[in-house]
Amino acid sequence: MMDFDAKPPLMRVQGLSCAYGSRTVVRDISFDLWPGEVLAIVGESGSGKTTLLNAVAARHAPSAGQVSFDLRDHGLHEIYGMSEAQRRMLARTDWGFVHQNAADGLRMNVSAGANVSERLMALGQRHYGQLREQAIDWLERVEISPSRIDDRPNTFSGGMRQRLQIARNLITQPRLVFMDEPTSGLDVSVQAKLLDMMRTLTRQMNLAAIIVTHDLAVARLLAQRMMVMQNGQAVETGLTDQVLDDPQHPYTQLLVSSVLQP
Repeated sequence: MMDFDAKPPLMRVQGLSCAYGSRTVVRDISFDLWPGEVLAIVGESGSGKTTLLNAVAARHAPSAGQVSFDLRDHGLHEIYGMSEAQRRMLARTDWGFVHQNAADGLRMNVSAGANVSERLMALGQRHYGQLREQAIDWLERVEISPSRIDDRPNTFSGGMRQRLQIARNLITQPRLVFMDEPTSGLDVSVQAKLLDMMRTLTRQMNLAAIIVTHDLAVARLLAQRMMVMQNGQAVETGLTDQVLDDPQHPYTQLLVSSVLQP
């Protein structure tokens, strides 16, 4: 078991709220995320979970609250107090973002190898042989044949595109990856293979993750901790198995019972 209390949090979210005009869609969310921890944010469509993910990933500025990240050797820094260039660099190095639709996270008009190595090139690597070697290594790690390195993503299946997107994000060895419904829309057998791969990679890399999902089975398999959202609020938070096996809030009880119904 990870001893989260023995180290500072990797990310701290305090009093986060998000609004579109007069409508508040995320209300007063606070949590700490620890190195190597996987947090699942679950809830029905419209609960605010994706808006929350975008806010903590610096993709949608909140209307209130703070998001702080542990910069290497510099401690917790509020990300919306950083410059745009600093946030872009953070997104290219210590963070990854896996989209629900893999096409949103890939460059569909370039090869698989170019997709995987692009983040390295953004950090200044230029040696073609080394870039190709690292791309091949990561294609193999996500179970894509190196023979597909020069193929474009539009020739890949949905599951392969998602695995390619994961390789593209993880090649820079980030400490935190954000995932928005990463298995949605995939066949059950493809989902199972992808989930097993994600669980292996997060453990091998001691990778922290925040995963938005409506699928409680995904949360149970991948996440140590779970936050349940309803109408923009966190109604229950706790260890994943505890929340699913003994839900306390009526909404969580309804979610769990709906999954268990035949």
